[in-house]
Amino acid sequence: MVVLHVIMGVFINSIPGFSKLYFTIVCAFFVFKIVIAPTKDKRIWVLFGCAYLVAAESLFRMTGGGLFYEFSKYFVILLVLMGMFYDGISGKGYPYFLYLILLVPAVLVASTTLGYDLNFRTSIAFVLSGPVCLGISALYCYDKKVTEEVLLQIVTCMTYPIITMTTHLFLYNPSVKEVLTSTGSNFVTSGGFGPNQVSTLLGLGMFALTVRFFMKSPSLFLKGFNLFLLAAVSFRALVTLSRGGVFGAILTILAFLIIFYSRSKFRNKKQIVLSLGFLIGVAVITWAISLNESNGLVGNRYANEDSRGQEKLDISTGRLTLFVNEFEGFILNPFLGVGAAGMKQVRLQEEGEIVASHNEFSRLLSEHGLLGVMILLILLFKPLYFRSSNHNNVFFFAFLAFWFATINHSSMRIAAPAFVYALALLNVTHEKRPIHRKRLIK
Repeated sequence: MVVLHVIMGVFINSIPGFSKLYFTIVCAFFVFKIVIAPTKDKRIWVLFGCAYLVAAESLFRMTGGGLFYEFSKYFVILLVLMGMFYDGISGKGYPYFLYLILLVPAVLVASTTLGYDLNFRTSIAFVLSGPVCLGISALYCYDKKVTEEVLLQIVTCMTYPIITMTTHLFLYNPSVKEVLTSTGSNFVTSGGFGPNQVSTLLGLGMFALTVRFFMKSPSLFLKGFNLFLLAAVSFRALVTLSRGGVFGAILTILAFLIIFYSRSKFRNKKQIVLSLGFLIGVAVITWAISLNESNGLVGNRYANEDSRGQEKLDISTGRLTLFVNEFEGFILNPFLGVGAAGMKQVRLQEEGEIVASHNEFSRLLSEHGLLGVMILLILLFKPLYFRSSNHNNVFFFAFLAFWFATINHSSMRIAAPAFVYALALLNVTHEKRPIHRKRLIK
């Protein structure tokens, strides 16, 4: 599968229109598999399809493969609705139904406040498609039973399109030195697309490959193979010069390793520590290569310095200003907020330009008011309540860490944080080994 997806990356880079064919085949394949799969396997294929599509979102956007910009979110919603049709939902997940209802008033407010300069339909779709994707995914995944092996396969599904994207990035931009001239996020090293989104999904790939390295690499060859893939993905994430995805990956990996180590037996803990040493070694080598290939600009970027080594005044690259601006919108409109996409309208009137939010927390407060506070309480505390009686998901805190990190630097521009959040709500079970009893012969 890895070799196949490397080849797909080569084809996307060299054959015009191949990305559209790849996209069409992937979408048709997962819909077909869900329809024809036995009832007991439909849940698995819904989750596989969603995992694959959310990881492929930036690849299809940057190569023009998708039908339209927000397609991946709508396709995840479609697959999840198919899953609900065949598999139903848990009544215990009702807070996420309430969450979806709480999103509606912001649309009604927006219908009266958005000006003619902003297209009502596209503006609403842009800010609410992600939250709706999260709500429906969470409603479906809540308390759904899957084995740990299936959960590992879901994580593996995320690696494949990211390997394809990484291959495409190396072919699209083989020489980093030729294009990096400043410490700003770079579109060329990101495949000609938004560095923030590309970095985020490469960060997701870093997490998924780390999981493969620790949990699904029984031989020395597989450990080396997965470390090589991890180094390649990490290098491309670093040279985008978009820090959010890399910091998110580090936070997610740490959350995974802490839980994985704490629940392991003493003998396995020794192996984990040894493997961690190899991981740190590869991380240091990858960092050194990125410094060399970028003429030190990667180091300057992460030290919050410009290309001349002088410290920048704003470490948040304008995000803090947006956060404060949106919090002020909440203070001025505390009950129902300014409406969906309302802060875009405010910035257009005050500053003469449309600037989208980078922080989902502040956006929920400014655009939904006190209803946004209720939404945040559901998102933060319902998973923790679920965790209190379901301890088997080794990725629970890692999934929440990825969601939390991503929505704080990239809002919900892509579907990944929505679906990964929902994965934290799966009820993970351990398959019991069959007991073979000898028959008594009289």
